[in-house]
Amino acid sequence: MSAPATLQARRAMAGAGCDRLLMMSVAALLSAGIVMVHSASIATDSATLDTNFRHLLRQLLHIALGLALLALGALIKLEWLQRASRVLLLAGLALLVAVLVPSVGVEVGGSLRWLEVGGVRVQPSEAVKIATVIYFADYFARKQGDLHRFKVGVINVGLVTGVIGFLLLMEPDFGATTVIAASVAGMMFLAGVRFWHFCASVSVAGALMSALVWMEPYRVKRLLAHRDPWADPFDGGFQLVQALIAIGRGEWLGAGLGNSIQKLFYLPHAGTDFLIAVIAEELGAIGIFAVLLLYAVLLWRAFVIARRGLDQGHRFAGFLAQGIGLLLALQAVIHIGVNTGLLPTKGLTLPLMSYGGSSMLSSMAAIGLLFAVDRHTRPRPPQSSKTPGPKGRGAT
Repeated sequence: MSAPATLQARRAMAGAGCDRLLMMSVAALLSAGIVMVHSASIATDSATLDTNFRHLLRQLLHIALGLALLALGALIKLEWLQRASRVLLLAGLALLVAVLVPSVGVEVGGSLRWLEVGGVRVQPSEAVKIATVIYFADYFARKQGDLHRFKVGVINVGLVTGVIGFLLLMEPDFGATTVIAASVAGMMFLAGVRFWHFCASVSVAGALMSALVWMEPYRVKRLLAHRDPWADPFDGGFQLVQALIAIGRGEWLGAGLGNSIQKLFYLPHAGTDFLIAVIAEELGAIGIFAVLLLYAVLLWRAFVIARRGLDQGHRFAGFLAQGIGLLLALQAVIHIGVNTGLLPTKGLTLPLMSYGGSSMLSSMAAIGLLFAVDRHTRPRPPQSSKTPGPKGRGAT
């Protein structure tokens, strides 16, 4: 066998497993999340600041269930998933409608975002994020030749996204609406929608989102607090002020793991919506850069897997990988932007790291689908071309 052929065979053999860089980035995010969630929640339930392991044990359970979901997702057949895309989206919409029924949905903090199943609260919007990505991966794959038409590339996409956004805003859940809208916009662009159609749709969506902000007094209050949180540090700007204090105290290298002061009843939702602020206080700006790097690796590997699928003609697989990468990366960027004051305050978890069952399970399911695309498009080891020699007496 020639040298180029030998090299090609080795590469094919190496491709028989799974994407190691993706696996390592996910493992690193999960491991860091376990440590930081425990650190952020270690004293949240005790006025005496006694050590609290309840959140740690629950997070470990969430991760264990998530790993099982990841394994199932990685084994799923993409053909079946594509055929079921519309059914999955309809099921997700039905759950969003169920949440809005007062006797069914569970209200927490003035929002109807949860369903209670067997004493466990689940957040349907997390599942809807994945269902939306699956649906539009199928849609863009089926309509690839017609995406240059305004009706197919923009109107139809906008109508479906609008229905999802309307149901989410009824809860209300502006954060999930933003993540889904941004992810769909990214998928539109990558699928090949005409550039001026894309720009027009993004402009209209931006105008609508701005109007929705000004229609609700509490959103206006958050926006004004974001502009100058120190003007109202004990009310509208409280969360951002505490997050900025944490980040400022951490400086470059941090105050040390476990040494955060802001997590001790000052910073609200330290283990969920403001986890990156705790990371910044304890591990410094270096900690934030490390987290960003891990998400960058995750997005990079998702796009590498997507490119391989598209090169092989598997459009659904390619668009699905792109959508999952965008979904997780955009949510992480928005979470970090909110914590650092770059974006208005909005409750969003850090995928694969923040405390929470629904968020962890949906993130792990998304990663499982990414591994399924990787498995489906990865080159197979070459079969041996040697033919067996003659057997029996007299064989030479």
